[in-house]
Amino acid sequence: MSDIRSRKAVTNPEFRRRGIYILPNLLTTAALFAGFYAIVQAMTGRFEHAAIAIFIAMILDGLDGRVARLTRTQSAFGAEYDSLSDMVSFGVAPALVIFEWAMKDMGKWGWIAAFVYCVGAALRLARFNTNTEVVDKRFFQGLPSPAAAALIAGFVWVLIDWDYSGPDVRWYAWALTLFAGVTMVSNFRYYSGKDINLRRSVPFIVVLAIVLFYVLVSSYPAGILFGLFLCYAFSGYVMAVWDWFRRRKPA
Repeated sequence: MSDIRSRKAVTNPEFRRRGIYILPNLLTTAALFAGFYAIVQAMTGRFEHAAIAIFIAMILDGLDGRVARLTRTQSAFGAEYDSLSDMVSFGVAPALVIFEWAMKDMGKWGWIAAFVYCVGAALRLARFNTNTEVVDKRFFQGLPSPAAAALIAGFVWVLIDWDYSGPDVRWYAWALTLFAGVTMVSNFRYYSGKDINLRRSVPFIVVLAIVLFYVLVSSYPAGILFGLFLCYAFSGYVMAVWDWFRRRKPA
């Protein structure tokens, strides 16, 4: 029986296509599991593991879209499933992690900031799904939810690594959570990187820069990743100020 199935997989192109179609959805499911795992770890007080799980979810989320495009297996189901997974991994999970770690003793101020972040992620994902055909592909409108989640997770990870406890930095955590939530629903532009063609040849210096980047991140992941995503979060504000000054210049 197994021999018959294997021969069908080789001879039937529809069977092979169905197998490839599953691949991006498996990556989306893995990203969803990483977000769920982050929530479970936060509830049990293992916040460093929760922060790392959010970064893993971000990597998997980037892979599923790339795989779907490379294998030409995009679908409406995959897009909706990806959005639901993103809401868990980059909306609910970071809000719960930062709330449990730093803001749960702040009363209503703590849960209000966490809710602002959560609803910001939901609105950001809904706007992204409805504006895919009308926006410039080179830029995101508002801070992407994976980057906002990485900002929150990186903050928790780096301060735990520096031996700070959550209550010691609760107001910093509160301000960062509000900043991330509001920036997600802003109109600031953020470079998307979607114009990068992976099939095109690149100079050797680009490959060397990528290797150096991996070496830099591996030397101190918590600090480097948090610094990178903090710079990325502010890049939208810098670009908005630059555009404002450019518009004010006389013709």
